[in-house]
Amino acid sequence: MLILVVDDEPDVVESIRLGFTLQWRAVDVIGAATGEDALDAVERERPDLMLLDIGLPDIDGFAVLRRLREFSDVPVLMLTARDDTIDKVRGLELGADDYITKPFNHLELLARVRAVLRRLDMPAPVTRAPSFRAGDLEIDFTSHEARLRGERMELTPTEYKLLYHLVRNAGHVMQHGTLLAKVWGREYVDEVDYLRVYVRRLRDKLGDDPDRPRYIRTERGLGYRFIATD
Repeated sequence: MLILVVDDEPDVVESIRLGFTLQWRAVDVIGAATGEDALDAVERERPDLMLLDIGLPDIDGFAVLRRLREFSDVPVLMLTARDDTIDKVRGLELGADDYITKPFNHLELLARVRAVLRRLDMPAPVTRAPSFRAGDLEIDFTSHEARLRGERMELTPTEYKLLYHLVRNAGHVMQHGTLLAKVWGREYVDEVDYLRVYVRRLRDKLGDDPDRPRYIRTERGLGYRFIATD
């Protein structure tokens, strides 16, 4: 396991390296002090996960993430000194997988990293039913693929899992906490912002208008419901 820590403070990089070495020995940690160095390191070293600080001396972490997603799907956990919901949502919308606020407890950081890796490596859910169809949408549960008007949808593992649990409960309200626990894990049951971002991504890919939904309906204050059709 190779983890790239992008932070311009050497003490932070060394602290993370020491914490991981003590708690999780099968890991190597390398550092990058600037956004440009980080992008180069991803291409050169192919890390398994990136810890990305927002405040960097050349370009901020959001710009790094935007450019990174043009060529890599490496999992990214954002580091920031501010507990700001706007920053959190912005990072998730750009493709971050998780978020932690500095200063952080190393056990908490380790738990977050393991949760991200576990979620992305987790086999896609399966069901006895071979497929599901609603309007122009068809999901093949065997191949773990979704098609819209016959064209394969490009879904991330997390997006597929979220869609899977919604359609498997079509016609029923899936509460926020239930969806978060099933897709992200029990540690995330209060992270409603994560759910909102990913539902918005699914809607964009489905061409679904939240004001006149064909597929995913928001149940205010409760959760989401996949609209059952004949």
